[in-house]
This record gives sequence, C-alpha cells and structure tokens, in this order.
Amino acid sequence: MRKGRGRTSRIRRRKLFRSSESRGVNESHKPAFIELKKWLRDRKFEDTNLTPARFPGTGRGLMSKTSLQEGQLIISLPESCLLTTDTVIRSYLGAYIAKWQPPPSPLLALCTFLVSEKHAGDRSPWKPYLEILPKAYTCPVCLEPEVVNLLPKPLKTKAREQRTHVQEFFTSSRDFFSSLQPLFSETVESIFSYSALLWAWCTVNTRAVYMKHRRRHCFSAEPDTYALAPYLDLLNHSPDVQVKAAFNEETRCYEIRTVSSCRKHEEVFICYGPHDNQRLFLEYGFVSIHNPHACVYVSEDILVKYLPARDKQIKKKISILKDHDFIENLTFGWDGPSWRLLTVLKLLCLEAGEFTCWKKVLLGEMISDTNEKTSLDIAQKICHYFIEETNAMLQKVSHMKDEEVALKNQLTLVETLWTEELKILQASAGILNDLQTAFT
Repeated sequence: MRKGRGRTSRIRRRKLFRSSESRGVNESHKPAFIELKKWLRDRKFEDTNLTPARFPGTGRGLMSKTSLQEGQLIISLPESCLLTTDTVIRSYLGAYIAKWQPPPSPLLALCTFLVSEKHAGDRSPWKPYLEILPKAYTCPVCLEPEVVNLLPKPLKTKAREQRTHVQEFFTSSRDFFSSLQPLFSETVESIFSYSALLWAWCTVNTRAVYMKHRRRHCFSAEPDTYALAPYLDLLNHSPDVQVKAAFNEETRCYEIRTVSSCRKHEEVFICYGPHDNQRLFLEYGFVSIHNPHACVYVSEDILVKYLPARDKQIKKKISILKDHDFIENLTFGWDGPSWRLLTVLKLLCLEAGEFTCWKKVLLGEMISDTNEKTSLDIAQKICHYFIEETNAMLQKVSHMKDEEVALKNQLTLVETLWTEELKILQASAGILNDLQTAFT
C-alpha cells in the first residue's frame, strides 16, 4: 500500500484541514504592529505567549505562539500601558477638566483625550495604539437608518435610544469642547465633530476593560470604571471560554489568566460576558455564531395577539404580570421557550374558574392538563409567527444587499443576526412539537 493513502492518513488530513480553517495568518510583521510592540516594550511590556493574527470568521485577533495551560498567565499589561482617566488628568487636558463646571464625566474625559490625540497625529505619544484601533465601528449607532430599521423590534428600539443618547452626549459636551480652544490652532468645532466623538465613544464602549478608579472631585459622580488596554483589546469574544481578568493591585498590571487550555497557533479568546446576540450587536457591533446565550424576545403585544379575544380578564392578568415583574425577558432559546415565557402563557390561559390560582402559576405549580396544552399551543403559534417574520426579513435583507451595494457589510451583519434567530426558532419549534406530543 502506498504511503499516505490509508484510512489513518485520511483522518490526519481531515484534522489538518479543520485546524487550518481556524488557524490565523500572522500579522506581527505589519508596520502598525511592529510600532505597537516597540511602544509597549518602552512601557515594560513584552509578550511571549501571543501574536497578532487574522482569523477566518473573527477577523483580527491574538494567536497563541505556544500551548497554553489551564491557569496560565497569558497577559500582564503594566499600568503604564493603560489609558485611563488618570492618563487624561496628567495630560494637558487636566487643568481644563479640573476647572470645568459642572464636572465632566469620566467617559467625556476619555473621549476628549482620544479625539485630541488622534488629531495630533504623529505628535501623539499614543499614536502606535491609535493606529491599530478600528477606523469605523458597526454598533447600531453607526449604522445607516435604513439598516437599523431592519433590526428585530427590541433591538431597533434600543438602537434608536443609543443614537439619541450619543447625540445628546455630543450636544451637552460642546461648551466643554469650546473651553479647550486655547490648546488648538484650528477651531474646536472642526476637531470635536459629531463623527469624531462618535468614533471615540465607540472606542471606549466596545474596547474598554473594567477597572475601578478612586473617586475624583473633578469628575461627575458617574462610575469611573473604564480602562483602554492596548494589545489586550485585540482579544476577541467567545461565549464558550473562561478567563480570569482583573487589575492586580500588587503587580500594578492588568492580568488575564486562562481557565482552560489552548493549543499552539489557535486563536485565544476572552468572554465579554454571558450576552445574547442582540446585546452583543448593541454594545460591540458583532454577532456570535452558535451563541448559547442567544435568544428571541417576545413582546407584550405579540403575547396579547394570540390570546382569545373573549377573555374579559386579560387586562387584570397583564396587570398581575407587570406587578410581579413577569412581562419582561420572555424568550425562545436553543432549549425552547423559557420558563418565564411558559409561566406567563399559563397565567394568561387560565380559565375563569381557575383565575384564583394565578399565584400557584407564578410559583411554578401545574393547574391542569388543559392549561398546559393551551399555553403550549399559543407558544407554538407565536414561534411560527416569528419564523415567518424572520424568513420575510431575511428575504428583504437579501434583496437590499443586491440593490444597496454600499451597505453590503452592514446588511450582512443584520443578516447574520436574523439567521441565528431563525436557527433558535426552528430549534424551539421542534421542542414545542415534542412537548405537545406528550399531551396527545
């Protein structure tokens, strides 16, 4: 038998192919990363475990140079590398912040510093870090209105609230920006534009790590918990990994330790938190494929739409659910309708003679087979409604991708979100079908 033609060889080749799909392309040779490494080295940081790389699916990230063991310290970034409000206060902006009334927020201080340093260009000591930051972001606040209009209803509402929040943040900050005019030869209006502040806001919102700072009277009472961590912020999110990340007061370094092992040349991830895809899209501008925390939200108007119109107690039932904080966070997930959603449907499906048992329903007690079956029937109708809506939205997005070429990247992101929600709804429909079978 010729070498390399047997079953073992085929398995080996398949394994190699699978690993090469997830293996990144080393980018440490690129000028931007060479400059960043020099900059970090000057601040006493030298990384021997990881290297910048580009991966299929996740884009730019960090790749392991060697096998990483459980509990291993993979990054220890000195305080001198961190960009915090302490950095801003020690800078040329410190005196202006100290005298401004009412005191600016920690977030405004960081955003102002980022815009100012980016404007400084080659003169900025933070240039190597600024150069590797994204030039644009994909949070909903950065998307075109016609793209936002294609988002699922709960996310669309939050996206519009996010846009309003950032616009108000800009408007309320303009007087403070004007006070900085002595620092610049150009007009502050041309430097601190809405687009510049939006970029800075997204940089802090999507890339900062949690780090609590002592209260400073020159800042407003808002929590001062942001720290931009160069290099460390190249780590991408995965819901399946566990790491320990925190600032070590003894070493004065921001440290990340693995909780699980990682093989050589694999992408190293951290977990931003147990977030569903709508939250990830809103806060970070991406969707996680096969996210175990992903879900589809059911609003009050959809619930009522599928209830019997003759039910005279419906307003009272809704009032009870609201009083007991049961009307929010009703979802379909990979494992079917959530306990909260089924519980709400069971209460809403109570017959007139069963209504006095509503407290037992909220405690998880079974009232009757009829109540159980009726609530499952309605859950299935709602699930099928969402499947039809999702398929219709996917067709609409696909059509727009053909017509609006300039928006293709934004539309692809929205398409990914709807595709993941469709998978969840199909899984839930299958589970509901199995549950209904048990009552026949």
